[in-house]
Amino acid sequence: MRYAVFTVCMPEYTVEEGIEKLAAWGFDGVEWRVVNQKPSADGTRSTGSGQAPGYWSGNRCTISLDALSELAASVGKRCRDAGLEVCSIASYLRCNELDAIDRVFEACTAMGAPAARVGLPAPEKDENFRDYFDRMVELYAPVEKLALKHGVRSLLETHHGTAIASVSSVYRFVSNFKPAAVGVIHDAGNMVHEGFESYRSSLQLLGEYLGEVHVKNAAWEPTGETGPLGQALWKVTWAGLKDGVVNWADVMTALKGVGYDGWLAVEDFSTTHTTEQKLTGGLAYLKALEKSA
Repeated sequence: MRYAVFTVCMPEYTVEEGIEKLAAWGFDGVEWRVVNQKPSADGTRSTGSGQAPGYWSGNRCTISLDALSELAASVGKRCRDAGLEVCSIASYLRCNELDAIDRVFEACTAMGAPAARVGLPAPEKDENFRDYFDRMVELYAPVEKLALKHGVRSLLETHHGTAIASVSSVYRFVSNFKPAAVGVIHDAGNMVHEGFESYRSSLQLLGEYLGEVHVKNAAWEPTGETGPLGQALWKVTWAGLKDGVVNWADVMTALKGVGYDGWLAVEDFSTTHTTEQKLTGGLAYLKALEKSA
C-alpha cells in the first residue's frame, strides 16, 4: 500500500514546507487541499486576524482554487523532485460547479494527480431524501463526462451529514457511473459519526469503485447533559488513530482481504500531539498494521 497525507491536517506548514516534510518523514505521496480561503486583515491568505493556522481556516498547506491552474504544474514538479506522488486533489467543489470542476480536472493532469474529490450540494429545504438522491445522480452525470474527457477520476467521500454517509448509500450512488470515471473515498473516521458498516462487507461491496482510503479516528463521549426524559446525550469528537472507535487493524485486514494496494491518506484531526508526532507516528503504526495483517 502507499501512504499519503491530506494537507488539511498539517496547517502550520506552507506548501513548500509540506512537500519537504512529507518527503523527509517517509511518505509516498500527498493529497492537496484546494479551496479559496478568506483573506486575513492584512490581505494574505495564511492566518487570519493573528490566529494560529487551523485545519479549516488559515491553513497554510492549502492551494487556492483561484491559483490552482497557475500552480498545478510547478507543485507537481516539486512533489516529483522530492520523490512524492500526488494521489489526488481534495477540492470542496460540489457537482453543480462544472466550470470550476473542469479547471480542477485539468489541473490534475498538469499536477500528475489521477483523481479529484467532488461532492454534492445540500438538499433543498424540506426536499424528500429519495427525490434529492435521484436528483444528485442526474446532477453528477456531467461530472462523469468531464472526468472521462480529462482521463481522471472524480471521487466521492463517505461523509456524515450527506446523502452518502454509508458505504451502501455511496455504492448505490456511484453504481450509476463508470468506475474508471467515478470512485469512492472510504472514510472510516467519518462513519463513526454516521454510516458505520462492517469494514469487510462494505469494502467488498465497493469493489472496483474503491479509489482511496482516508485515515483518521473519532470517538463517542458523553456531553454531560441529559435529554428531557433523563436520557444520556452523546457527541463525537476526533481522536488519535489508536484512540478512537475505528479499529484500524480490522480495516487493514479488510483492505488486504479485497486486494487493495492503493492510497491511504492520513487526515488526522486529533490535537494531543504535534503535527510531526502524529503523522510520523501514524505512518509507523499503519505500516506495522499492514505488515501484521
